[in-house]
Amino acid sequence: MVKIFLLLMLLSVPNQPSVKYNALIYFTEQECLIAKKSYMEAYANKDQEYKDKLITNAYCVPFESFPLTSMKGTGA
Repeated sequence: MVKIFLLLMLLSVPNQPSVKYNALIYFTEQECLIAKKSYMEAYANKDQEYKDKLITNAYCVPFESFPLTSMKGTGA
């Protein structure tokens, strides 16, 4: 088993039946935290009209995984 870090991004918009999500895999917690900071800074820089229509937050979730055969298509 190997420890990976899942950057989980949750998004909520008005009048939708569910919360949306996106996730990326990182090899290290540091990589995940840097990506989280960048994501949240990009959101913080949006204008208030945008923020009134979309709420988001992100979390770095540690996860014990079987060894990955490829990191192609991940955030790493």
